[in-house]
Amino acid sequence: MAEAPETPPGGAAQSNQPRMMIQTQYVKDLSFENPRGPLGLQADRQFQVQIRELQVQRQSLGPDRHEVSLDLQLQGLSGEETMFVLELVYAGVFVVANVPESSLEPFLLIECPRLLFPFARRIIADATRDGGFPPLLLDPVDFMGLYRRRQQAAEAPAERGGQAVPNPIVGDGEAI
Repeated sequence: MAEAPETPPGGAAQSNQPRMMIQTQYVKDLSFENPRGPLGLQADRQFQVQIRELQVQRQSLGPDRHEVSLDLQLQGLSGEETMFVLELVYAGVFVVANVPESSLEPFLLIECPRLLFPFARRIIADATRDGGFPPLLLDPVDFMGLYRRRQQAAEAPAERGGQAVPNPIVGDGEAI
């Protein structure tokens, strides 16, 4: 005798609940440069890391499907000398359903990058280690803060009579 499927709490209303699924995630672009070669790999060299760029971009791939990508550009410096340059674009395709249109952009630009970031962080750590440097473990990123800065930058031109103020973290188009 076949058993009837169990109805989830809330019954049919559950089908209208917001849902998100990661369909796939992948490296779109990865570049690691070690311009000083073996001279930069001396164990006693101290260096600091600058985040030259951190952007989140989204692109619609059709109804309920969106590509969200993290674009990270890092530079390791020892004084004025560049020890390494690392560029990573890491992306995921997300299926998002039943999210109101007014909440879709914040959802894609805050929650989706939060899910992608740990994987991008691991790739960066592996790339720097494989390049001969200590693994670089980036601190967590406040994607909500980045999103808020993007919103403020978008509102700022209207307050300044249409004059945009450049923000080094906020990119063009749909990037934050």
